Amino acid sequence: MDRQDYWTEEYGRELIACYRDAIRIRSYSDEEGEVARMLVERMKALDFDEAYIDRTGNVVGRVGNGPRVVHFDSHMDNVQVNDPEDWIAPPFSADIVDGMVYGRGSVDMKGGLTASVFAAALAKRAGLLKGKTVYVTGSVCEEYCDGVCLEHFYRESGVRPDFCVICEPSDNLITLGHTGKVQARIRTHGISAHGSVPEKGLNAVYEMAEIITRVEELNRRLQGTEGGGTIVLSDISCLSASLNAVPSECEIYLDRRLRLGESVAQVKDELDGLIAGKRATWEPGTLVHTSWTGEKLVYEPAHEPWKIAENHELTKACNAAYEQVFGKAPERYDFWDFGTNAVVPVSMGVPTIGFGPGEYKLAHMTNEHCDPEKVTAACRFYTRLIGQL
Repeated sequence: MDRQDYWTEEYGRELIACYRDAIRIRSYSDEEGEVARMLVERMKALDFDEAYIDRTGNVVGRVGNGPRVVHFDSHMDNVQVNDPEDWIAPPFSADIVDGMVYGRGSVDMKGGLTASVFAAALAKRAGLLKGKTVYVTGSVCEEYCDGVCLEHFYRESGVRPDFCVICEPSDNLITLGHTGKVQARIRTHGISAHGSVPEKGLNAVYEMAEIITRVEELNRRLQGTEGGGTIVLSDISCLSASLNAVPSECEIYLDRRLRLGESVAQVKDELDGLIAGKRATWEPGTLVHTSWTGEKLVYEPAHEPWKIAENHELTKACNAAYEQVFGKAPERYDFWDFGTNAVVPVSMGVPTIGFGPGEYKLAHMTNEHCDPEKVTAACRFYTRLIGQL
């Protein structure tokens, strides 16, 4: 099917208008309701067969009724803006400056989100859905709880896709996988005493000091090893009876990123080593959030790194779609150094791959911006991919 048979410049303009509208709606984590309602209305206007907001607050759209199920996922939530005065354009204006759309979410990730919505609708118009069902989700609270939103969606809907595409920004490069992650808390246990007689107590902060040094040394060893990951202390706090007392407890939060070849089991051994010989314990860094609809989200941050094979059916389909859109075969693939909602379909054994508009190094940054032409190109890629699958 030639491009002219289904893609028009007018359709591209409609997509970019929706993309900019989505950026203008502030949708911090746990506050996605307004953009969710806008997306459902847009899906209905685009003639989706089904469009609704599920119990967790995810937007769910469906086109087609075939046995082969393809799932495109993008998250609706964005990180906060704390420096609006430093932006070239207001962070929720979606202004175009020098050909780039500026705004929070322009990269992460309202481009991939709206492109996938318009692609599913376009695939229906173009007759590409024979034997297929395509789901498009706009998911909640990804910035804090990778994948938990999809656990809720799959459980509530009963959907188990045959293929999953994560539309996170990759600068329109086919992305074969991403790093793993383990987050954990370490607590040291001291003995409280009055500040005037510290020798009668045991300072939990001092007890933690050597552990912090061990964390830093572990990170140096990891980074000095080929294929090694990273570990960082991302938060610290202590508990004391008053400002006149010896702290009885100190806690640090650790973020450990795993490269291919590393494992969650390996990290558990590392954590045991960090607290060896100290009055300390560690536990998983479980996080709890409440979605905008009131649903409890419990996140257990322990995920293996993953990579889909270059000769997998899904990768080959992406290669064909890429060549149709860009006029050449992919020159290289990418591999994300951050986590995504992919951790859930991957853990279910669902073949999963990544592709999305925007340079991911601009995500979360001041003056986040994206080339709108890359959003339209991503839409065309997704549409072609549906045809290939």
